[in-house]
Amino acid sequence: MRVTLKDIAEEAGVSIMTVSNVINGRHARVSADTVERVRRIVTERGYVPSASARSLAARTSRLIGLLVPAADEDSLAISPHNTAIFGQIERRLRRRGYHLLLRGISDTAEITEALRSWSLDGAVLLGFLDEEVDRLGPAVAGPIPLLTIDSYSTNPLTTGVRSDDFTGARLAAAHLLGLGHRRIVFAGPRFTDVGVVHERFLGFRRAFEDFDLSGEDSPVETVNTTHEEGVALGRRLLADHPTATAVFATADILAIGLIEGLADTGVPVPARVSVVGFDDIDISAYVTPKLTTVAQDLVGKATSAVDRLLDVAGGGQRPTAPLVLDVHLVERGSTAPPGGVG
Repeated sequence: MRVTLKDIAEEAGVSIMTVSNVINGRHARVSADTVERVRRIVTERGYVPSASARSLAARTSRLIGLLVPAADEDSLAISPHNTAIFGQIERRLRRRGYHLLLRGISDTAEITEALRSWSLDGAVLLGFLDEEVDRLGPAVAGPIPLLTIDSYSTNPLTTGVRSDDFTGARLAAAHLLGLGHRRIVFAGPRFTDVGVVHERFLGFRRAFEDFDLSGEDSPVETVNTTHEEGVALGRRLLADHPTATAVFATADILAIGLIEGLADTGVPVPARVSVVGFDDIDISAYVTPKLTTVAQDLVGKATSAVDRLLDVAGGGQRPTAPLVLDVHLVERGSTAPPGGVG
């Protein structure tokens, strides 16, 4: 049976208010003997304060929602990048005395339900399209502060944290161009005129301009960001693009699948085709060959997201501009000067 404040108070011979004051560190009007007695009984009886009661008293739930797209009712859109972000967000929230609730959203209409039914202190949106974030209005969010990760939405109800996607792709393409590659395939999901992939495409093209080259003839392969799609692309890459000597993939998991697909058809990496990814997820350093990639500060991204959101939740002013984190290139074994093109 759960031990209550009333049980502690009866055994100590004091009021429930006195017990509450001792437990919460308010000792100004409580004698030292009473404080010691109450603390001893609390320890002996194994009393655990009620989180819900504390939340009601403090008018805060200490709960932060993490909303992610669900591919359907049975699965979440959890990429290796997002998995890493999940872990870092939970760790930061735990250190700051908050709890994380994860919810998959298969229809953006469910965002309203999630925000209103959980008594959240704030919510992080990860993986949603910019147009989905744009549609969120005051009737959806209400007073709950919202933060987006990896979004280019300008919705004034949200604050954002993202990486410098443009610079990252520019570094990746510049690395390949500097090695002597000219026929470089851009591989990533379908994109519109705004968003993460679009920025990476613009950065990719800017690198060609930096080298006084035209990127207009560089092939674009539209593929979903999955290992399976990467494998499929690798298997058909040289059949579709026989003069290609390199690929820039907009995500590591896609690049890793690409390397596997190339190997399946006997194409050596990097002797025949060089591959660069984006993210620097852990597995990138363990595949063969090890993946050259653009590294994001995943810890910084998650930590900054939590701190920004909790600052707003605590009454701080919502930042008007997103926080953009630096990226850098990590050179490993999947890139080399071009060779072997017949």
